[in-house]
Amino acid sequence: MQIEELYKIYCQYPSVQTDTRKLRPGDIYFALKGTNFNGNHFAKQAIKSGAAFAVIDEKLTDEENELTGKTILVDDVLTTLQSLAKYHRLQFDIPFLAITGSNGKTTTKELIHAVLSTSYKTYTTEGNLNNHIGIPLTLLKIKPDAELAVIEMGANHIGEIESYCNIAIPTHGIITNCGKAHLEGFGSEEGVRKGKGELYDHLRTHNGIAFVMWDYEYLQEMSKGIPKIITYGTTSAVIEGTVATSEPFLKVVFHKGISLSSLQSHLVGDYNLPNILASVAVGNYFDVPAEKIRFAIENYIPSNNRSQWIEKGSNKIILDAYNANPSSMIQAIENFSRMPDPKKVLILGAMAELGKHSLEEHRAVLECIRKYKWADIVLVGGDFEKFNTSYLWFKKAEDAGKWFHQQDIQNSTILIKGSRSMQMEKVVKE
Repeated sequence: MQIEELYKIYCQYPSVQTDTRKLRPGDIYFALKGTNFNGNHFAKQAIKSGAAFAVIDEKLTDEENELTGKTILVDDVLTTLQSLAKYHRLQFDIPFLAITGSNGKTTTKELIHAVLSTSYKTYTTEGNLNNHIGIPLTLLKIKPDAELAVIEMGANHIGEIESYCNIAIPTHGIITNCGKAHLEGFGSEEGVRKGKGELYDHLRTHNGIAFVMWDYEYLQEMSKGIPKIITYGTTSAVIEGTVATSEPFLKVVFHKGISLSSLQSHLVGDYNLPNILASVAVGNYFDVPAEKIRFAIENYIPSNNRSQWIEKGSNKIILDAYNANPSSMIQAIENFSRMPDPKKVLILGAMAELGKHSLEEHRAVLECIRKYKWADIVLVGGDFEKFNTSYLWFKKAEDAGKWFHQQDIQNSTILIKGSRSMQMEKVVKE
């Protein structure tokens, strides 16, 4: 079936699902395959559950012949999903803003969506659906009333961002930063810059617009040749702002580019300054009134284990357990060290996807810890085990959680951070 024909069907049934457990009547089911699953085996179940059609890439068995007319056979379901998403994207003549980076891309995406939504019908990536499946699904959720779209792009190897740009065709873009993330796939920090820089490459060749954090000299260099650049930062930028205070929540003062004196966020840590400045720069560029920008950012409250501020009894907990890499881990520890609280407890999970760099990066985290005074230090999992320290170590977050609940910790501030695979939120789960 040609993609144009499939698109006509999609226009009649504009809801796509890849998981039969989430299927609703009238959805089109795409039978994706993975290492440990084959969605073709669930096509019959999808139809019985009310799917309008099931897109499959394996012929029906004799027992499944009753599904004829309800299935669409293609060469490859994933590439068909991606092609359909691209075809849908091409129906829109609106700004598509792509966001990638090593740290802060989801927070930046959420802030920008909050700001733009005050003035435009804006669609964005839900949660962290930022990969080869999530991006097509995000695009296919965009309705005809869209005025702006914000698409998050994650990547762990060279060529990935380029492939996403070929589907989403962004007109605008942001690289939040390039740090030590996914070193196993990218090979080095230089590899990270090359991989993330594929977004700039796309904007450069497609007459696009980039929003660039001007404090980072490497982003200045990487963005050369892009037709239009909107800068933000602490100095020499279109939008300029600095940290007023971050104890515990970040307050930003503005010096240039917008008629706001300051704003008070619910974000923990001065490392969130670039995320706020990016959202202000984007909102200002798209003519969102300054007071609406302030309202959106001041009312954004982090969730889903991303720098969540939790008050439990006499304790205050910073739950930053969504993800971690060497750059974000060091930033979080150093920011935590500057907080004036007298009793501070560190509970850190190991970092994943670092490959041959894992030992040296975990060693660097331990060296950072040793520079400051803590009431308690707890390490969980991974390569933290391989170092001879006096710190408590547990294999799993659940084990650390048992320890945590057995302690009589009072009047303390606690930072909990680790890679997603460590599920560090289980430390404070009742």
